[in-house]
Amino acid sequence: MVFAATDPTGGAGLQADIMTLASMGCHPVSVVTAITVQDTMGVDGVLPIDGEWVSDQARCILEDMPVAAFKIGVLGSLEAVAAVAEVVSDYPEIPLILDPVLASGRGDELASEDMLSAIRELLIPQTTIITPNSIEARRLSAEDAEDGDDNPDLAECARRILASGCEYVLITGTHENTGEVVNTLYNSDGVVRSDNWPRLPGSYHGSGCTLASALAATIANGVDMQEAVRDAQEYTWQSLKLAFRPGMGQHIPDRLFWAREDEAEPGTTEGDGDPRA
Repeated sequence: MVFAATDPTGGAGLQADIMTLASMGCHPVSVVTAITVQDTMGVDGVLPIDGEWVSDQARCILEDMPVAAFKIGVLGSLEAVAAVAEVVSDYPEIPLILDPVLASGRGDELASEDMLSAIRELLIPQTTIITPNSIEARRLSAEDAEDGDDNPDLAECARRILASGCEYVLITGTHENTGEVVNTLYNSDGVVRSDNWPRLPGSYHGSGCTLASALAATIANGVDMQEAVRDAQEYTWQSLKLAFRPGMGQHIPDRLFWAREDEAEPGTTEGDGDPRA
């Protein structure tokens, strides 16, 4: 079950989650938390869905169908955070994958400070694994800083987030100044695994959604955490390697790359007329 905001480009948000989960062999059921106005360059508007409607969408499905995992993306409002937290608290046995989307790729804010506090207090304690990038990890852990100049390393960010009650933290290193992208999985014992990936040249719309949903799919399919994290990263990297650019902004991951064996080389299909858009 995916809780997320819509993205009319299909690059991120609910549409990206649905495509990723289906591509990896799951049947996605969806709960709309907000409707956005956006393109491949950024987000121009967010219309939150009433908290009761968010709750009712989820409970209607949960009373009818079994769910193997929860995946949470953009929630859109403080009311939605509270509604989702209340729903998932009734199903503690279901793994919860939290993608803390705090801003768009362009930097458009998608979570207020009140929402951020509610995510820390209501959702992270129920989370099986949270998947922040390094910017999100530092923002999520900032509340524990002793002064405004605090700039913790990523291991310290993970420690602070884990102290909020989640089981695992997977911090992605796309935004770090490193030759390769280093993604590191932590639990209360420290580093569980660290994976290095070649840094791709493009800018991508929906890479975080893809990773978190791929992780939700592998967990829903019964894969253990370490292998699930590895498989989700592999799927995401391949989808980014073969990303396409249907608009004037960021590239969109090709989440059906495995079905396109005859496609051109990565990054060569751009502009109008792309058959995938």
